[in-house]
Amino acid sequence: MPRGDGRLSHDLLPGEKGPQDACGVFGVWAPGEEVAKLTYFGLYALQHRGQESAGIAVSNGSQILVFKDMGLVSQVFDETSLGSLRGHIAVGHARYSTTGASVWENAQPTFRATAHGSIALGHNGNLVNSHELAAMVAELPRENGRASQVAATNDTDLVTALLAGQVDEDGKPLTVEQAAPIVLPKVQGAFSLVFMDEHTLYAARDPQGVRPLVLGRLERGWVVASETAALDICGASFIREIEPGEMIAVDENGLRSSRFTEARPRGCVFEYVYLARPDTDIAGRNVYLSRVEMGRRLAAEAPAEADLVIPTPESGTPAAVGYAEASGIPYGSGLVKNSYVGRTFIQPSQTIRQLGIRLKLNPLKEVIRGKRLVVVDDSIVRGNTQRALVRMLREAGAAEIHVRISSPPIKWPCFFGIDFATRAELIANGLSVEEIGKSLGADSLAYISIDSMVEATTIPKNELCRACFDGEYPMDLPDPELLGKHLLESETAEPGRTDADGLVSPTAGVGGADALRRP
Repeated sequence: MPRGDGRLSHDLLPGEKGPQDACGVFGVWAPGEEVAKLTYFGLYALQHRGQESAGIAVSNGSQILVFKDMGLVSQVFDETSLGSLRGHIAVGHARYSTTGASVWENAQPTFRATAHGSIALGHNGNLVNSHELAAMVAELPRENGRASQVAATNDTDLVTALLAGQVDEDGKPLTVEQAAPIVLPKVQGAFSLVFMDEHTLYAARDPQGVRPLVLGRLERGWVVASETAALDICGASFIREIEPGEMIAVDENGLRSSRFTEARPRGCVFEYVYLARPDTDIAGRNVYLSRVEMGRRLAAEAPAEADLVIPTPESGTPAAVGYAEASGIPYGSGLVKNSYVGRTFIQPSQTIRQLGIRLKLNPLKEVIRGKRLVVVDDSIVRGNTQRALVRMLREAGAAEIHVRISSPPIKWPCFFGIDFATRAELIANGLSVEEIGKSLGADSLAYISIDSMVEATTIPKNELCRACFDGEYPMDLPDPELLGKHLLESETAEPGRTDADGLVSPTAGVGGADALRRP
């Protein structure tokens, strides 16, 4: 799993899958500014949230142009493509697929013609009622067959189609702004949306506010983005969060806000643990400070007699700083990361795969030899990465290895924008902490408690989604067979049937079928 900002530990093993991120969205309304370039830099700051595809849509007031492709933001865009996207409104997206396969058709922003012009939309999150939304799209009035044609197989295109195809009681087409208060209350799940028509920039956030979305001010305009770090990079000042259940619209008349449903805040706690950039603030709390505090609390809950605290670079670093501070054990760098190893498309052989972690990390033997180590990481999904890491540290001469994790055991799947492994693959689902520690080859293993993790965020427990840790989902979920990353593909193709290119159609459900059965 690649990381645009190079802070990931879970991609240390080629082919190893850690918790995949949601997506990054960015929008700007700024006459007289180079909005495509501002969006490019905003997406660059959000690259850690998705590395599969990137896209930017720009309006010049009379038409919308969309440019998108597979790959990183820096691979998709250059001076020429950005120079061709002229206008005063832009919407950008960096994608990791949580619904629908990683193919060009599913890249965002999605685009649709409407009776009044067109709409482009980017979505961060994941919807849980795509089945219902697909049925609603099928019932839309067809104008030259347009409204009901859904080429993409993701939840985002369904929302775009519904916003584009609404009519009033007399059958008269509604504008995007008129359609939004009708459509958005019917959408269930996690969604931070940034969308636009030819004249107006819109942003909306689900009533739980699962994924972050913030509003910023430019000298000559407005910006909305997934994280405050994206405001910083393009010189916008942070104004406030978009509230859960709120929609904003920005046009030549200024900014206006409306509420499409009441707020029931349940922000994702995993944003604080791992997903968001450390320099981002969410709900008024800095992510880096939360991670350091998690490390401090972890030291109090799970002390170890050791000579050195080292992080798994770089996602474990803030918690390791906190652990060292609270325990009085010196903090050190025991592992050196190769900053320039990104996503490799060269498939390693089994022999090379066993050596693979050295491509990303190398131990400082002189620092490690003979030492009792506390190794701090942010989370364990399958355990393969940590197992390889422990083996490597042993080979480098570590006397003892005590693994400490700054989040609780992950036991439940996420349906709101993080693509964990299936429930069967989550190592904490079938084993006790002691058994996991033995499986990793560590001398000891301990995780932070849910309460300490939550307290480190300073957000009230009842305002955070902790479902991946405790199985308490913040909203009702449909039947398991109606959940899953490839649901919409499975509805258009029989499972296992080959398509025109001879590729097997994916079947529904990543971890969906067993998701809600308690152990």
